[in-house]
Amino acid sequence: MSSRGIKNTRFFSNERLTQFRQQMDPAADAVIASVAGGGVTEVRNLLLERTAGKIPLRDNAWCRDFYEHNATLPTWTNRGAMERGMALFQEHKDLITVLLGCLSLPYTYLGADGVQVLMLSQRMQKDTRKRLEETGEFVFGITEAEAWKGPFPEAIERILNVRLIHAAVRWFSLHSGKWNAAWGMPVNQEDMAGTNLSFSYQIIQGLRKMKVSLSEDQEEAYLHFWRVVGWMSGVDEEVLPVNLREAYVLNQAIARRSFRPSAEGQLLAKALITTMEEDVPEPLKTLPTAQMRYLLGDEWADQLGLPSVRLEKKLVQWIPTGLFFKRPI
Repeated sequence: MSSRGIKNTRFFSNERLTQFRQQMDPAADAVIASVAGGGVTEVRNLLLERTAGKIPLRDNAWCRDFYEHNATLPTWTNRGAMERGMALFQEHKDLITVLLGCLSLPYTYLGADGVQVLMLSQRMQKDTRKRLEETGEFVFGITEAEAWKGPFPEAIERILNVRLIHAAVRWFSLHSGKWNAAWGMPVNQEDMAGTNLSFSYQIIQGLRKMKVSLSEDQEEAYLHFWRVVGWMSGVDEEVLPVNLREAYVLNQAIARRSFRPSAEGQLLAKALITTMEEDVPEPLKTLPTAQMRYLLGDEWADQLGLPSVRLEKKLVQWIPTGLFFKRPI
């Protein structure tokens, strides 16, 4: 086990992160722009083909070149670290499942501007169960070591699929007539960096809070795994932390800039809690809220309008909360 020392870090200025709010994902956006040349129907059909399983996106004529040119891992990838990161996930997957629902997702609702994309799509508040299942399917699908093997690994295909879906969401948002330029670009680089933190750094923080003992190497390996995933998802390398200290610095910078109470974030948090409560026995209905409060901390929980449930909040530190959920997200 390596000793925990102070690592070097880059710092993320307000000015630079403001620039990243105007940056999207040129390679994926170019694909959707080409599809959109045929009109809105063509973009919708592309997504319907994917969700209906009629044809893999990588076999679609519009998308084939994108998949061929973006299926390579970054040159700085450490395969050993990736495998150790996936092993950590597999060892604690039941608890991480709870953390995804009670920490990662509500964390993404704190960005008052970025959350507007979710509101425009209407899916998170109107089809919460399905959205949770898709999140779980994606995370579980890319954290299996076997999914990274083969001539065109399943994990890479999943990541590139989501990357194109995000580009389609950007296109629909910008053409909705409802997008406010003050929010930055939809699914911009800063928001994508924050989402990557929600799956990487925030999970590590959640495991620590739940009293899981991890070595520094395990934590850094898990962060590295998600750094690779983030890069392949179209996130700029400049906002992908190289170590835990840098993840902390970026997390703090984004929170200072973007996290504040919003009606939209609170609505999404309420929809999430309502859905999670469906899987909890009646006497313990408030446990998902208590778990969120414990993991997020009172400041962030208050911003999301989470009600106070003090008794359960004390208990969640000691009770294996995953036992109270009938099914994973």
